[in-house]
Amino acid sequence: MIAHLRGTLLEKRPGQAVIEAGGVGYDLIVPVSTYTALPEAGAEARLRVYTHVREDALQLYGFATPEEKTLFEKLITVSGIGPRLAVTVLSGLPTADLAAAIRNGQVDLLVRIPGVGKKTAERIALELRDKLEGVGAAPPPGGPAAAVLSVAEQDALSALVNLGCNRAAAEAAIRKAKAAGAPAEFEPLFRRALELVR
Repeated sequence: MIAHLRGTLLEKRPGQAVIEAGGVGYDLIVPVSTYTALPEAGAEARLRVYTHVREDALQLYGFATPEEKTLFEKLITVSGIGPRLAVTVLSGLPTADLAAAIRNGQVDLLVRIPGVGKKTAERIALELRDKLEGVGAAPPPGGPAAAVLSVAEQDALSALVNLGCNRAAAEAAIRKAKAAGAPAEFEPLFRRALELVR
């Protein structure tokens, strides 16, 4: 099983990173927090990896911090939550906030994440409330801010659509987030738009 990757970041976009190590390009699914922590393409990147094996596929999930990976592994133990939905949940809130919401049973925060209904949110809170020892440290600072606002907007739009949001609704949410004074960087713009998309 692949547990860690260090190599050259070939490309990144919300939800995905490709790292070359030993002449092989590894395609990883990543949460938003990991995407923002990654360096620019061409630089060295290190990610903790969860290898998910199915009958028809082998998928790699990458994480910038041990807390992200631990929380991901806890989430996929919850009935009805697969790796893809776990990444969506991790993308919906910063790691520390997500861990706090689970510990405190804040179902109202969890249901704001696309794809998480009330029953799923309640299961997450119930099953993981006492299983998050050592999880909840603040995530590392985000990566370099997008140089041009339009790039941050495009990345935020792509991330919202990847999470299952309607494209028109996602565009409207991004406009509202900007009007409400959300910073021009990808992560705060994305998180504010995510709150407004419903």
